[in-house]
Amino acid sequence: MSEQIAIGKLQTNASNGTLFKLVVFSLSLGIVPLTSYFGSLYYIWDGNSTFAAITAIVAANVVLISYIILSILEDKQTQNTPTTPTESKKER
Repeated sequence: MSEQIAIGKLQTNASNGTLFKLVVFSLSLGIVPLTSYFGSLYYIWDGNSTFAAITAIVAANVVLISYIILSILEDKQTQNTPTTPTESKKER
């Protein structure tokens, strides 16, 4: 019974980290392109909206690609961790 509780707590901790990462990347996917668009529109491209839009598209793709890479690395990390077999009461 205590093994099931420990597994449940482990899965809850992993899901909290995944949920936090999803929220951070979702917010950054909305904030980063907007700030890069208006920032580059006024300060870099001197009012050229086409180049500012391209800058925002690149920024959105950078956020999206970084999320995908971190997810793949996290998945590989969870697959590579060795699981130690737990001894049950019946095996004792």
